[in-house]
Amino acid sequence: MHEVRVYDSSGTLKKVISEKTLKARADRQILFPGGYSKSKKKAEPQPPLPDSKNNQANSA
Repeated sequence: MHEVRVYDSSGTLKKVISEKTLKARADRQILFPGGYSKSKKKAEPQPPLPDSKNNQANSA
């Protein structure tokens, strides 16, 4: 594993993440994977589908 250099959009060096820090992060991620999960938007509940039997009975 190599150190990571983080640059901003203008190309200026923001920070350097050392190999030691990356190794510690990887070890924590193995022990506690839920802490690193991406936040996903909750799916909106879908409206209930109308019963085709009820629709036919109501229209007749």
